[in-house]
Amino acid sequence: MQFEMFSTLLILAVSTGHLAHALDFKVVDLTHEQNPSTIYWPGNPNYNFTILFRNRTSKGYWYESNTFQTAEHGGTHLDSPAHFAEGKKRQHQIPMEKLVGPGVIVNVKAKSAENPDYRVTIDDLRAWESKYNRLPKGAVIIMNSGWSLKYPNKTLTFGTETPDDASTFHFPGWHEDTVNWLIKNRDVNVVGVDTPSTDYAQSTTFPVHVALGEADIPGVENVANLDEIPESGSIIYVAAIKLYDGSGGPTRVFATMVEDGMTGRSSKLLLSSVLYILSAIIVFSVE
Repeated sequence: MQFEMFSTLLILAVSTGHLAHALDFKVVDLTHEQNPSTIYWPGNPNYNFTILFRNRTSKGYWYESNTFQTAEHGGTHLDSPAHFAEGKKRQHQIPMEKLVGPGVIVNVKAKSAENPDYRVTIDDLRAWESKYNRLPKGAVIIMNSGWSLKYPNKTLTFGTETPDDASTFHFPGWHEDTVNWLIKNRDVNVVGVDTPSTDYAQSTTFPVHVALGEADIPGVENVANLDEIPESGSIIYVAAIKLYDGSGGPTRVFATMVEDGMTGRSSKLLLSSVLYILSAIIVFSVE
């Protein structure tokens, strides 16, 4: 009797659409597509896409198959810890639970517009926390410098008229002191940027890459569309391919968030769903 009552109430919650509608959410793609315009650091081979077959077969059905080649570190991609730290995790060794987390977007667009060599500071993080509270555990924290709007123009993205000469690059990144503070004082899953490197362009020793690698924290670079998600309140997924022995690889980054910030109709429906289930639990317990 108790189980039947519990099942009935739960079915009512689902069948009347309470659970489905209560969990309405929006998905935002944060990824630049892989194509011949994909940007790579100088010295990497260019993207290549070859059609193997794209036609009707002799039996009448349509069939497509292709092959593609890409360097690991191009476009929107993940840096595995092993990229700059010997003995740390390679791409296939990163646990899935470390590639997702509460989204933290650090807006430094105005500062980066004034100074293309800007580096995210500890004060920038404190300003975020003063507005939204302490960084959530397991955060995917990404710098928003506005740089993704320049992609895939190489000259604009690398901030130079000579995009094949890395010594002339100018774009923002993280300051190593800030990343070391994050590692020591907060719990983050991924650190990212909307530029080609977590280190700012003029770095020659890449201390941010090294610090993240030694801490076994992946980095994600060339993230897109950050203006389309809130600075706090999303969940960001860094869906890197499980490349065996890889030091990184192409990644589909996307964010989800509840529509309208869980206000109005959605929040009421969620409350109704919770009440349905609580009622079922109470009846089950009493009986």
